[in-house]
Amino acid sequence: MASEYNEPTAETAHTVKCKDCGANLKFKPGTQVLNCEYCGANNVIEVEKVEVVENDYNSYIDSNESNDEKETISTVKCTQCGASTTLPPNVTSCGCPYCDTPLVIKDASTCSIIKPKYLLPFKIERQVAKESFVKWVGSLWFAPNKLKEYATNSAEKLKGVYMPYWTYDSQTNSDYEGLRGEYYYVTETYTDSEGNRQTRQVRHTNWFPASGHIDEFFDDVLICASHSLPDKLIKELEPWDLPELIAFDPRFLTGFVTESYQLQLKEGFGQAKNIMAARIESLVRQNIGGDEQRIHSINTDYEKITFKHILLPLWISAYKYDDKVYRFTINARTGEVQGERPYSTIKIVLFVLMIIAIVGGIVFLLRK
Repeated sequence: MASEYNEPTAETAHTVKCKDCGANLKFKPGTQVLNCEYCGANNVIEVEKVEVVENDYNSYIDSNESNDEKETISTVKCTQCGASTTLPPNVTSCGCPYCDTPLVIKDASTCSIIKPKYLLPFKIERQVAKESFVKWVGSLWFAPNKLKEYATNSAEKLKGVYMPYWTYDSQTNSDYEGLRGEYYYVTETYTDSEGNRQTRQVRHTNWFPASGHIDEFFDDVLICASHSLPDKLIKELEPWDLPELIAFDPRFLTGFVTESYQLQLKEGFGQAKNIMAARIESLVRQNIGGDEQRIHSINTDYEKITFKHILLPLWISAYKYDDKVYRFTINARTGEVQGERPYSTIKIVLFVLMIIAIVGGIVFLLRK
């Protein structure tokens, strides 16, 4: 089994120097402090409660994506998984936090991106994340022994990553047409296999035309703006405590990797509309009522669309097993653990053989 990472020379695009010794400070999860691990100095980050302000989506698109909301950054794209990682100015070597592939720093490029306006700082410390990870691995059935061995020694291999997200708000107005099905039962007579006359209740459905209107407001539909992790892993890390968002401050990024978004604003809203459409369909079925529903059409207008670009914190670990990369993620706010995992073929075979032996033993005893 290979280790997850080649330790990077630097691992964050934002650095703050200690005023006492000149070393790089790192944000300490669960606090409002930048800490120096060399001299112990602490610098407090003053955080004020802010009112979250949304950006008008249509105005932003119509204004040709004004530069007022943008910044230029340097990124390097992983050739293996496609993750785009924001680079610090003095990095000479770095490993991809998602798949263990060494990044080719000379291939770094600059790009203009929409600035993040809010973030959730890391709350779960690395050691706590490790303990949650080890506990999760210990609960896995048929895991290879080496996986548990890896988990026990994985503290230094967990990487803190700020993942880019879009959130979308929208007022939706939907007109629908369909059918409402109502069950009724008819008593029928039949002859059973022994020639006896029997009766039974047979269900039928009456269909009636149905149409109506649904108004629904969607708040903070969350869309991950990265392709670096499978959607399943990302969704299972939810929910996030979005009411606790604070204004973006680069000091909270010190000591962590920050990924730049790969999913553009318009593409993100397309995904958000799919989530909204599923909810609207559910509301339409409730509105139609009856025992069954058939929906012929739903026409939805999206109004008062707003968005914001935010960063959310993850602890991420990746390692190679039998030439395949497996990734584990931990919500650095709640401690929720999700991941991909290998299976031990030997353990599965032994378990199946054990079940067969137990069943065979029971059958043998019953026949005695």
